[in-house]
Amino acid sequence: MAQKGKMTVGEAGRKGGKQTAKKYGPGFYEEIGKKGGRIGGPKGGMTTKKRYGHEFYERIGHKGGQKVKKLIEAGKKAK
Repeated sequence: MAQKGKMTVGEAGRKGGKQTAKKYGPGFYEEIGKKGGRIGGPKGGMTTKKRYGHEFYERIGHKGGQKVKKLIEAGKKAK
Protein backbone atom coordinates (compact mmCIF):
# COMPACT_ATOMS: atom_id res chain seq x y z
CA MET A 1 0.00 0.00 0.00
CA ALA A 2 1.06 3.63 -0.31
CA GLN A 3 3.19 5.31 2.30
CA LYS A 4 1.82 8.21 4.31
CA GLY A 5 1.57 11.27 2.08
CA LYS A 6 2.31 9.29 -1.08
CA MET A 7 -0.19 7.92 -3.56
CA THR A 8 0.27 5.95 -6.76
CA VAL A 9 -1.34 7.11 -9.97
CA GLY A 10 -3.74 4.18 -9.80
CA GLU A 11 -4.77 5.00 -6.24
CA ALA A 12 -5.32 8.64 -7.16
CA GLY A 13 -7.44 7.63 -10.16
CA ARG A 14 -9.59 5.30 -8.08
CA LYS A 15 -10.04 7.94 -5.38
CA GLY A 16 -11.05 10.57 -7.92
CA GLY A 17 -13.38 8.17 -9.70
CA LYS A 18 -15.11 7.24 -6.47
CA GLN A 19 -15.56 10.88 -5.50
CA THR A 20 -16.95 11.74 -8.94
CA ALA A 21 -19.34 8.79 -8.84
CA LYS A 22 -20.49 9.78 -5.37
CA LYS A 23 -20.99 13.42 -6.36
CA TYR A 24 -22.71 12.97 -9.74
CA GLY A 25 -24.12 9.41 -9.75
CA PRO A 26 -24.16 6.76 -12.50
CA GLY A 27 -26.25 8.86 -14.90
CA PHE A 28 -23.31 11.24 -15.21
CA TYR A 29 -21.14 8.56 -16.82
CA GLU A 30 -23.91 7.59 -19.22
CA GLU A 31 -24.35 11.19 -20.33
CA ILE A 32 -20.66 11.94 -20.86
CA GLY A 33 -20.30 8.68 -22.75
CA LYS A 34 -23.12 9.64 -25.09
CA LYS A 35 -21.65 13.13 -25.54
CA GLY A 36 -18.26 11.67 -26.37
CA GLY A 37 -19.81 9.43 -28.99
CA ARG A 38 -21.71 12.29 -30.58
CA ILE A 39 -18.98 14.92 -30.43
CA GLY A 40 -15.63 13.27 -30.99
CA GLY A 41 -16.22 9.54 -31.16
CA PRO A 42 -15.54 7.87 -34.49
CA LYS A 43 -14.91 11.15 -36.31
CA GLY A 44 -11.55 11.73 -34.59
CA GLY A 45 -10.30 8.22 -35.26
CA MET A 46 -11.46 8.26 -38.86
CA THR A 47 -9.71 11.56 -39.48
CA THR A 48 -6.45 10.15 -38.14
CA LYS A 49 -6.88 6.98 -40.19
CA LYS A 50 -7.46 8.96 -43.38
CA ARG A 51 -4.56 11.30 -42.68
CA TYR A 52 -1.92 8.71 -41.69
CA GLY A 53 -3.18 5.37 -42.99
CA HIS A 54 -2.99 1.83 -41.69
CA GLU A 55 0.81 1.81 -41.48
CA PHE A 56 0.72 4.59 -38.88
CA TYR A 57 -1.14 2.35 -36.46
CA GLU A 58 1.25 -0.53 -37.13
CA ARG A 59 4.22 1.73 -36.44
CA ILE A 60 2.90 3.19 -33.17
CA GLY A 61 1.73 -0.25 -32.03
CA HIS A 62 5.21 -1.64 -32.60
CA LYS A 63 6.77 1.26 -30.67
CA GLY A 64 4.43 0.64 -27.75
CA GLY A 65 5.23 -3.06 -27.76
CA GLN A 66 8.97 -2.37 -27.75
CA LYS A 67 8.57 -0.01 -24.78
CA VAL A 68 6.62 -2.62 -22.83
CA LYS A 69 9.22 -5.26 -23.70
CA LYS A 70 12.01 -3.02 -22.33
CA LEU A 71 10.06 -2.32 -19.15
CA ILE A 72 9.45 -6.02 -18.56
CA GLU A 73 13.14 -6.80 -19.08
CA ALA A 74 14.13 -4.01 -16.68
CA GLY A 75 11.69 -5.33 -14.10
CA LYS A 76 13.15 -8.82 -14.34
CA LYS A 77 16.69 -7.47 -13.87
CA ALA A 78 15.62 -5.47 -10.81
CA LYS A 79 14.53 -8.62 -8.94
